[in-house]
Amino acid sequence: MTLFEKKLIEYIPNLRRYAAALASNSHCHADDLVQDTLERALIKNSLWVRNSNLRAWLFTIMHNLFINQVNKANLYALESIDDHQESHISAEDPTQDYFVAQLKQQLECLPMRQKEVMLLISLEGFSYEEVAKILDIPVGTVMSRLHRSREKLRQSLFRENISPLRQVK
Repeated sequence: MTLFEKKLIEYIPNLRRYAAALASNSHCHADDLVQDTLERALIKNSLWVRNSNLRAWLFTIMHNLFINQVNKANLYALESIDDHQESHISAEDPTQDYFVAQLKQQLECLPMRQKEVMLLISLEGFSYEEVAKILDIPVGTVMSRLHRSREKLRQSLFRENISPLRQVK
């Protein structure tokens, strides 16, 4: 097994998590997306620049494959995150379960471009620069999409608790 293949294996859990968030319950299945990504990476491994960010390169491949599959299936919205991927949810805290369910529901309502940025930064921990490279967009666009997605989530999740701001002198 080559060093490239060993590094590739290290990122499979990250790829599976992102694929599940993108493609759960849609025409594009998460495991198929991961397998296609790994296959493409192995075939095109000569295109990867040594000592560059392999994780970002893999996510770029996955993103492009997903977009192609969405376009082929003519899908305009993404499905929800798969429940079995969320091992961190506590069954003992129904408030947390309710909040996570609401968050998943509101994530579904985000436009695909905003959702991708939100997942890559919040779920996968990529930097703005890495996300810009993965999605092939300017860093400013990443920041703008992230801000808009966070604001939409904040407004929709906390709309009941939002009170008008008062100016205190």
